[in-house]
Amino acid sequence: MPLPETIAIRFTEEDAGYVTVRPVVKQIFRLAELIDMVVSVTGKNVPRVQQILHAGTVVYNGYRYRWDGFTSEASELSGLLAPFPDDDPSRPFEAALATAVSLEIGGGAQRSLTEITRQQALAKRLFHSQSLWEILLNAAHNFTPRYEKYSHAHRADLYRLHLPAEAALALRNEMLEAAPRDLRKKFIAIQPPSALLFFVPRTNSAGSESHP
Repeated sequence: MPLPETIAIRFTEEDAGYVTVRPVVKQIFRLAELIDMVVSVTGKNVPRVQQILHAGTVVYNGYRYRWDGFTSEASELSGLLAPFPDDDPSRPFEAALATAVSLEIGGGAQRSLTEITRQQALAKRLFHSQSLWEILLNAAHNFTPRYEKYSHAHRADLYRLHLPAEAALALRNEMLEAAPRDLRKKFIAIQPPSALLFFVPRTNSAGSESHP
């Protein structure tokens, strides 16, 4: 049976652990739109994409999407996933192209991420010479970020910068000193980061659809 060209989707905001009475929205998705959204969650993993398409549900950007599940052949999906970017460790880190940084706190089951975008971090605190973004990029100059993978969720290549304990503490203090009031509230309670994750988008790559 051929894959459907369009899919009737129902979605609502997802409240983890709670029953919600928020309204359900209905929308018709093209197959490419649904695949784009699923890949953002699974990456280019054919068995996982097959599983989600068959299950008929996925959580994406705080919304729960549902549809009538359908089966798909691996060969069909391989062709649909081919245009999406692959990992490319040969790509050098270009700090000027980064659009977001995540602070990685802790590790294992206690690992958490706090993300800040370039747009948020460019704001300067009154009478302070550096922005948060400049401080984060300075860290990338002092240490070398290493290529990790292509993040389909961020539509960007991911580079990881491990921080020694002393450097992490110094960076947190610099960030708190430079952060405007709204961002200072966001960072004041966090521990020094064990790593920084830099996201550098590619141009003209698949995965450009937008969803709620």
